[in-house]
Amino acid sequence: MKVHTTNYENTFIEVAEDCPAVSGEIPKQKAEVRTIAAIEFEMISKHPYQYTSDDVLFQVFADKNDLTKSEYEEAREKFFSKGQACLRASPLTKRYGWGVHHNEKGKIALFGRETEDYQKLLNDKNLKVVKAMRSSRK
Repeated sequence: MKVHTTNYENTFIEVAEDCPAVSGEIPKQKAEVRTIAAIEFEMISKHPYQYTSDDVLFQVFADKNDLTKSEYEEAREKFFSKGQACLRASPLTKRYGWGVHHNEKGKIALFGRETEDYQKLLNDKNLKVVKAMRSSRK
């Protein structure tokens, strides 16, 4: 079975062109249900460079589908047997003003678009820079 991945290495995902946030915003929690943005933000912001994109996206899927830890291995295999949208399509990069840096090991961290670090990563000649996907068509 082919295994797909959303991981990048030495890459920076810059905020989408049409992102309304002028700085990195913490996603608001909606009632009882944790949003995709809230799960992603919590994982990445509390543990910078600990997880890969695949780890975060699978955890969102697992949380949304109430999977138990014992179901993870099989579910993860099945989840990545199909291509998945990468963090270029994440609400963090499209709506909330966060850039995502993938280091040489594919581990990720968030940087608010208003920060000096964001600008440094954006202009780093050793990184591949890709834009997050727009929310609306041109």
